[in-house]
Amino acid sequence: MPVPFEALIPLGLITGFFGVSGILFNKLKTSINEGQPPRYGMDRWDRVMMERDYRLTGTQRGQSHQAAAPAGFSTNSAWNLEKEHL
Repeated sequence: MPVPFEALIPLGLITGFFGVSGILFNKLKTSINEGQPPRYGMDRWDRVMMERDYRLTGTQRGQSHQAAAPAGFSTNSAWNLEKEHL
């Protein structure tokens, strides 16, 4: 029994919309991660290194090629300090 051609139009629309939405979602995730693929399964070490990269370069995915850290890196610590209450 042949398939009526009227059924192919909705099938094409549904397939097309799923394809377009998948491509747009992939481009959005890539643009959020500065053109690199998203990271999965990050542990504490990865998060600490991302925080260090953010302090060095200003972006979480950016890395510096310089051998020495900038002068301000020693003072912009990630630790939050509290004032002493006496």
